Formats: sequence, C-alpha cells, structure tokens
Amino acid sequence: MILNEAGTRRFRAYTSKHLDELLRRAGLADDERLRVRAVATVLPFRTNAYVVDELIDWSAAPDDPIYRLVFPQEDMLPAEEVALLADLLKAEAPNAEIQAEANRIRARLNPHPAGQMELNVPKLENEPVPGMQHKYPETVLFFPKQGQTCHAYCTYCFRWAQFVGDADLKFASDDIDRMVSYIRRHPEVTSVLITGGDAMIMGEPVIRRYIEPLLELDQLESIRIGTKALAYWPQRFTTDPDADATLGLFEQVVQSGKNLAFMAHFSHPRELESSRVETAVQRILASGATIRTQAPLIRSINDDPSVWSGMWRRQLRMGLIPYYMFVERDTGPQDYFAVPLGRAYEIFRDAYSSVSGLCRTVRGPSMSATPGKVCVDGVTEIAGEKVFALHFIQARDPALVGRPFFAKYDPSAVWLSDLRPAFADHFPYEPAPPAG
Repeated sequence: MILNEAGTRRFRAYTSKHLDELLRRAGLADDERLRVRAVATVLPFRTNAYVVDELIDWSAAPDDPIYRLVFPQEDMLPAEEVALLADLLKAEAPNAEIQAEANRIRARLNPHPAGQMELNVPKLENEPVPGMQHKYPETVLFFPKQGQTCHAYCTYCFRWAQFVGDADLKFASDDIDRMVSYIRRHPEVTSVLITGGDAMIMGEPVIRRYIEPLLELDQLESIRIGTKALAYWPQRFTTDPDADATLGLFEQVVQSGKNLAFMAHFSHPRELESSRVETAVQRILASGATIRTQAPLIRSINDDPSVWSGMWRRQLRMGLIPYYMFVERDTGPQDYFAVPLGRAYEIFRDAYSSVSGLCRTVRGPSMSATPGKVCVDGVTEIAGEKVFALHFIQARDPALVGRPFFAKYDPSAVWLSDLRPAFADHFPYEPAPPAG
C-alpha cells in the first residue's frame, strides 16, 4: 500500500482495465463479467480505492447500493446490444470495431439532454463560447478543461458524455479570459457554477487560475462548485498535499465578499458515514463556504423514503443544507434507473413529512428539463380528473418561475416529455396551437 507523508493512502483510480478483476470480487461468473465489460465499452467506468475499500459492502455485492452506484450492470442496455458487444470482446475484435459499435449505441442515448448543445451554449461576438452554458439569466456554467473527470463515475450520471473520449460530445475550455469577457458583457449574470466532471479533481494551482479572476467581477454574488469529492474522495480536503492551500483559496473567495457554495452530491447515507467526510465537511465550513446537498432519485439505489429522510437528517447534523432531490434525466440508461413521477412524488412526500423544518430546505422531485427546473408538487384530483400539480423552480423564460400548471396523471410517466397538459391545450412553456 502506498502512503503519503501524512500516512494516508494516496489516490488510486480503477478504470475499465481493472474491471474484470473487481467483478470477480463481486462473485460474478465468467459470462456475467463479460456482459458487464460489454456495457462498459459504451458507458464509462472509473472508481477508486476509497470507494472500493471503504464504501462498498462486498458481501452484499452486486446488490449493494454503492456497488450499483459505480459499477455497470449488464441490463443497463438492451440485451441484444450487450450480446453483440460481448461477442466482439470474446472474439478479441479490433478496438476500432468495438468502438464503432459502442458509438452507435451512444448516439441513441441522448448524450446531451435538455438542449445543452442546441440552446444553452452562449455566444460572444457571434461566436459560440466553448465550455460554457447559459440557460438561466442569472447563472453561467463553466466546464474547466482540467476538471472533466471525477474521482469515480456514477452509473446514472447525466454528464456521462464528458467521459467517453469523444471531443464532439464534450464541454470543456481553459479560456479564462473569454469566460470573464462574456460575464462582463452580461450584467444579469450573478452566479457562476464551476462544473464538469468535478472541479475538485483539479489541483489547487489550477482551480485558483479559474476562480481568482471571478473575484474581480463585482456583479457576481456567488461562486458554486459542483462536486462529488466529499463522497468519493474526502481526502481532497484533509490529507491531500494541496488540501490546506485549497481551503485557503476558499477563504479568499469568502473574504472577497462572495458566497462560495459547494453543491455536494450525496446519493446514499453510507457516503456520509466516514469520519473522513465529517472532517472534510468541518474544514470546508470553517473556511466560510456553505455546503448544499443534492442527488437524483435512482431506482435500486435510493428509491426509499427512509433513505432520503435519514440522509437529510444526517446532513443537517453535519451542518449541510439539503437542497435538491432530482428526477433521473432523460439520458444514458434512464430506463434502467428511472422512477415514475407519481412514485417519485410519494417518496419525496413521505421523506419530507418525516423530517424537521430545518431539513425542509430541500426541493423536489425536480426535473432539469429543456424549459427549466420543473417540480412535481403533488398528485391530486381537480374537477374529477387526476392530475400532476407542477411549477417551475427555475426557467429559461423567467416569467414562468413559480407559475403552477397541471398535467394529466400518467402512472408510467418518468419525464416531462411523457406528460400531457390538463385543463389546457398546451403547457405554458409551449407555443399555443394554431387557431381553428
């Protein structure tokens, strides 16, 4: 075992070349391992020694929720596609042939949902700004080039296209000056979300290069960092060589008068149990940053009200702010992980009703769809018709924010596009149909 100067294990990544060895640990037979490896030619796999050795209960694998969170499953793709890829692997086909088939399958998996490529990419002097998205007036997303990987990949991740090695599918930029110029020209922007991937995969000198120029922008009220590092590698904030320098950078952001918000992804209570996580959280909070928590509702991993209520309670005790329960996005293996919207509402309601008001900062279940963040407020009956009640938490058109609307109840609906309007001929974000 490799130790650093603090006597703790250094980061060690496991990728697809280690997959077969790890699957043996889960007790999978030869043919099962082959089919999982076939899925991993399409959907990216990466984990690390902390997740493997400290978070997964191998005695419960492959049903353990953390195992399912990071390891591909053979039924995440249609059986005929998995069989075709497995045959290619077994025959030791040329890598180019395997990748061509994997790319064909990826193309139908909606790698960039919610108009990310078509609608969200901003322009500066009539030219697209690489590595940026600007969907809502107040908020710009920036994808730093060096931050487009993670300490481990979640099997449900809606940003899986960032990790498959296809430049045409990837958002990324290291043009800091262009980012700053765009923000200066858009005074409505008050918040920057540094995302990926995971910004905290970057070392302190690199992330500093992206953050320090933002501190000179008076219009900015907040800088947000989207990260799963607290769950997958809390050592980033405790014993990594640049942990202290990173926390010093956080303090600098706060001292500049801007809110520094960690958007921390915790998908299961076990990710919060380690003393390493508690120490990391304490150090981040001591810098003056806030930590807000969010995760999608995922079938077979956290589709139980007690999982969410327990997670929110523990987060509250640790000083974290429960923020979002998301609906699994319409990308990748959505069919495998999705929970019907009616059931999602029930899970949220039952969890929400069993926690104190201090936990009820959480919002959801929320769909980050093309027109905006749509919250399922309930299932009810109006004028004899069973309907979903919904509203926009955030919207591409600010006039829609907070505006309630209704959809016909559909027990099989898992996404906004599955719904049909109730009491109207179109949803408020859709154009009115032609008269007559």
